[in-house]
Amino acid sequence: MSSSESDRESVDALEDRYGSARIRRPRRPLQGKRAWWFGVTVFVVLGVASYVVYTQWFATPIDGQRVAFDERPGNAMEITVDVNRDDPSRPAVCIVRVRDIEGAETGRKELYVPPGASRLDTVVRSIGRPVTADVYGCSYDVPKYLSTPQRPTE
Repeated sequence: MSSSESDRESVDALEDRYGSARIRRPRRPLQGKRAWWFGVTVFVVLGVASYVVYTQWFATPIDGQRVAFDERPGNAMEITVDVNRDDPSRPAVCIVRVRDIEGAETGRKELYVPPGASRLDTVVRSIGRPVTADVYGCSYDVPKYLSTPQRPTE
C-alpha cells in the first residue's frame, strides 16, 4: 500500500468521523433595509429595557429630605423634614435619626406623614449628645400602630 493510499484512507476516516471540510463563502454584512431595521429593533429593545430597569430599581415614589435641625436641651434634637411623594393623598411614614460626634446613631423615630402634608417637624431623643440629624428613609407602608388614633398600651 502506498503512502498516498494510506493518506487518502485516513482522510476518508476523518471525513466519516468529523464531516468534510467545505469551502464556505464569507458572510456578507447586513446591507440596506435589513441593517436599518436591525438597528431600529435593537434601539427599541434597549429603550424598553432601560425604562423597565429605571422604574423598577431607580425611581423613588417617595423620599424625605432634611431641611433643618436644631439641638434641644436634654439630649434631643428637633428636625424639619420635607416629604416629596408621587401621590400626596396617601399616608406615609419616614424614619428620622440623630447621630453623635462619632457618627453612631443615638436616636431614631418613626414619623407619621398624613395625607396632604409635605413639611413636618419632630423632636428625636438621643442616648447621648446629638450633633446631626437626617432622614433614614420613607415608605408608603405605614405600620398599623402609627395610623390608628389610639396609642398602643404601654
